Amino acid sequence: MYSNEEFLIELLTEAGYVTAQDLQQAKNNKKGQETPLETLIKTGIVTDEQVAQLIASNSGMEYVDLHGFQANPALKGLVTLEQAKKYKVVPIGMNGTALQVAVSDPYDFETLDALPHVLQPELEFFCSTPNLIQEVMVTIYGNEAMTGGHKDDASGAGDGDAPIIKLVTNMLMDAFRNRASDIHIEPLEKDIRVRFRMDGVMVDIEHHPKRLLSSIIARVKIMTGTMSIDEKRVPQDGRIQMKFGDKELDLRVSIIPTQNGESVVMRVLDKSSLRLGLSDLGFFSDDQDCFEKLVTLPDGIVLVTGPTGSGKTTTLYACLNFINRPDRKIITVEDPVEYELPGINQVMVKEDVGMTFAAALRAMLRQAPNIIMLGEIRDAETAGIAIQASLTGHLVFSTLHTNDAPSAVARLADIGIKPFLIASAVRGILAQRLVRKLCGECKQPSGLSDKELRHLGLEASQLFNASIMGPKGCNKCRNSGYRGRMVIAEIFKVDDEVRNMINQNLTTPQLRKRARELGMRTLREDGVRKVLAGVTTADEVIEATMSDAD
Repeated sequence: MYSNEEFLIELLTEAGYVTAQDLQQAKNNKKGQETPLETLIKTGIVTDEQVAQLIASNSGMEYVDLHGFQANPALKGLVTLEQAKKYKVVPIGMNGTALQVAVSDPYDFETLDALPHVLQPELEFFCSTPNLIQEVMVTIYGNEAMTGGHKDDASGAGDGDAPIIKLVTNMLMDAFRNRASDIHIEPLEKDIRVRFRMDGVMVDIEHHPKRLLSSIIARVKIMTGTMSIDEKRVPQDGRIQMKFGDKELDLRVSIIPTQNGESVVMRVLDKSSLRLGLSDLGFFSDDQDCFEKLVTLPDGIVLVTGPTGSGKTTTLYACLNFINRPDRKIITVEDPVEYELPGINQVMVKEDVGMTFAAALRAMLRQAPNIIMLGEIRDAETAGIAIQASLTGHLVFSTLHTNDAPSAVARLADIGIKPFLIASAVRGILAQRLVRKLCGECKQPSGLSDKELRHLGLEASQLFNASIMGPKGCNKCRNSGYRGRMVIAEIFKVDDEVRNMINQNLTTPQLRKRARELGMRTLREDGVRKVLAGVTTADEVIEATMSDAD
């Protein structure tokens, strides 16, 4: 009946329409090929209308009540009976030049993708129940609509693709429900392995027969709309845009040929992360206050450092959200532009046509921005322009790949920036890592071993008022004991004394030592605070801060 009943049952349960007892009873009482959702509807636990209204609400479509629908004869010529049967769609009106159609399953992405090509480009979708859509079909087309589907539905050439379409769609929905950041489809010697990266950890999800590889890859390529199905010798990149519930998702797709066949990685770009504020990243209040003061300065450079995958870009977006106001002009240069930020001018690097970071930065300065965000400082040219911009009244945000905050000074010097320019321009440096948060539903009291105490630099006496917690595992966290991630950070403020030290070309250990004396908390020390507060574990902090010498 619907493309993903498991997801719909979850929605019905969360909305209070269905209890666990109802669902178990439906599973026990189902007849023949009847699904649990069909049983729930037939037994009156939920109605068709409740299901359709809930689907509409969560898909962003408007629900339309088609009881007593009066068909406009002109609509019959816009959608043929064969099309109506095949795609389970009925025309219900016109809005200017847009054809309004009703569907029963907004999660049937194959149908929604195909209809603008089959009918007309301008469509407005509405959601209704399968029974009401069938009634309207009879009203429009007569009793012939009561017969079976079009012959192509049963024997058409594309029929064999339907299980693959469902497999890929379910895979994407499963990744969305589990808040995965990456989907990996990997061809092995004898089968296909599907893994999700969840909270930074790769998890084995399912395996499929090797014979399905070409069909799965072809389906993914079709969904991007830009990749060549026939080309299997070179890497390809693309993007899939889709909607799950009220969330708009982008998937950045990379396909490369390997010894065992083409391998796919889809990075899930969840647009809800655009709404993250600094308080959502996991800062404790004192660090948040300190960092907020840095990002609201009128000029200078603020750097975020850390290895790949440490959340630097998300932190920069949170900074821009925090300071974005109508009286400020903000421009970003990114490679690529992963998220579209409302109210902000974004420029994508295109090196093949000469639009490098440096070229884009030069051009954007002629646009008179107040605030500039560079995705990354990669070379002396880009760094030099960013420094000059900061010294002429602009606030500049960017990232560097360094292990800790003080090391960013040496990194800028290594790429050719004079110490006096670094000292004059840089206002502060945030180094960060991501650690998994304990699941709030199932975390339980725990303790620390002698080895963990030693690694964290703690004495047993310091645990007296602590709230040490450990993972347990429940349905909410896929029995991992963790749900979501948070930042651990060290903030290196460049004050007058530090400027003098940079001007004197002191070494990174000397800068770090003085910063510690002035109150800078290291990554590991911030992690320890969060272990003692019961929001993460010693294992997470120790693993994330292995390079923290202190």
